[in-house]
Amino acid sequence: MANNSAAQMVFGITAEHNPSLERHVFPNPVDASGYMVMLWYKNGSLTREVSSVLKDSSSDGIWTLAYARLPDVKPPQKANFAAGDIIEQTTFRQPVEVPQDKLLGGLLPAGLDEKSCLSRYQSVLYRKKNIHQPSSHLISRLRNYESQHKRCGPYTESYNRTLKYLNSNQYNSSTGCNYVVWLSFSGLGNRILSLASAFLYALLTNRVLLVDRGLDIPDLFCEPFPDVSWLLPSDFPLTDKFSSFNQKSPESYGNMLKNNVFANSVSSSLPAYVYLHLVHDYDEHDKLFFCDQDQTVLQQVPWLILKTDNYFIPSLFLIPSFEQELHNLFPEKGTVLHHLCRYLLNPTNSVWGLITRYYNAYLATADEKIGIQIRVFEAGPGPYQYVSDQILACVIKENLLPQINKNLPIINPPGKPKIKAVLITSLSSGYFEALRNMYWEHPTITGEIIELCQPSHEVYQQTEKQMHNRKAWAEMYQLSLMDKLVTSSWSTFGYVAQSLGGLRPWILYKVENQTAPDPPCQRAMSMEPCFHAPPFYDCKRKIGTDTGKIVPNVQHCEDMSWGLKLFDG
Repeated sequence: MANNSAAQMVFGITAEHNPSLERHVFPNPVDASGYMVMLWYKNGSLTREVSSVLKDSSSDGIWTLAYARLPDVKPPQKANFAAGDIIEQTTFRQPVEVPQDKLLGGLLPAGLDEKSCLSRYQSVLYRKKNIHQPSSHLISRLRNYESQHKRCGPYTESYNRTLKYLNSNQYNSSTGCNYVVWLSFSGLGNRILSLASAFLYALLTNRVLLVDRGLDIPDLFCEPFPDVSWLLPSDFPLTDKFSSFNQKSPESYGNMLKNNVFANSVSSSLPAYVYLHLVHDYDEHDKLFFCDQDQTVLQQVPWLILKTDNYFIPSLFLIPSFEQELHNLFPEKGTVLHHLCRYLLNPTNSVWGLITRYYNAYLATADEKIGIQIRVFEAGPGPYQYVSDQILACVIKENLLPQINKNLPIINPPGKPKIKAVLITSLSSGYFEALRNMYWEHPTITGEIIELCQPSHEVYQQTEKQMHNRKAWAEMYQLSLMDKLVTSSWSTFGYVAQSLGGLRPWILYKVENQTAPDPPCQRAMSMEPCFHAPPFYDCKRKIGTDTGKIVPNVQHCEDMSWGLKLFDG
């Protein structure tokens, strides 16, 4: 349902094949937040089948949900509506609670227009109190960056002057503003991780971050900085080259090194821009980006064009000239992406509507909320029985969900039973259906009530589609609102959710040979993502080395033995 628009709620009666079968559609009497519940009556009584739809009227996207626990629902009294009657509700209910810490401990700037980005200040209403506070140094650097962005951002005098050097491809004067341009590339999870990496790199090198809007960046994320946009202007001179940049591009830093472009490093001979190819297929010359001496060279180049599908922040911690500043910014090394995401990446109002309507309708009243993020790297869409077996083994073994009671008498504990809501995200609906049927057909040994829901099941990834990416971003965010989280190995979707929510997940091991692994999962040591393609090079000694053993806070990942990850030492 679009913000500030009338919510249409339709009441209809059908009897196409059976005159005794009636369908009533009516608004939830408690919360008219944009969803409809379809109740089926047969011979005057309510059946036990309930189907819910959640529709955003600003798009064609519909989310479906089914419950393992079916609430007692009574037919509406005095609902004498004729077929086709339409009732409108003209108010859009907003949260009435005032956030106690809407600036997230000083992380967010004050004074931004709240209505243009509801999520920025409302998100605190949906989370538990955060125990990970940003450092005073990080807060100070963010305020300084915002001033720098205002001075150097698109169409400012400094931006326009620096832009002139791109046409000559030669730089011989300083405007006081240098830039890193992030290219929109790969799936949404990868883009979020790489965008956060690019911003931290800009912060460390006193550059201004400008963002290639791609197909959908303005549709997914709010503007994070006051007054001046972070979006790269559409008339940027190099835009037409973006799609052709790759590992073989002569403008890439690696190829420039091979061709000795930087042999004479006086500023008058330096190029106006360098393309940084940090995609997973980058070569040994490209990887020299992570060496101190190469950063010294790059500091003299006004425009860096960055293309990556990686979360490369762990390797920034291995660059000596960045080490002290990173320590000051992030005393807790395991909170880097947590703070960067909450500051930089807030959902737009259209996505926030998807998040909050679903949460308020199906998750808000649960005593405990469990998220299960399922990503299967198999050729077919699934579902696969061995994956279902692994998921069940993990949640039971780690006491995230109770076992079912097949033989003993049903337990009815005194008082109101505890309700656990389980949010499942997957391209397939099969894993949700297996768990739903199990908890629907059998009581739990603890007497707990288990609710299961799955917002969407897209079958396969559709990165090029706007609504697919809206749903993906909404589901990552919803997973981050859970109390406990299970994620899949190697999945950037899960990495975003755990970091945004400040959660140490249980990681499902990657399946090998179509057999459920034993043990099925393990608890992550930190909430940080894994850098999947790090360099293994000692810049000082100029030899290969295990970069997971250089400093205590950068070690190998639980889910990928060659990857690098930040830990609290």
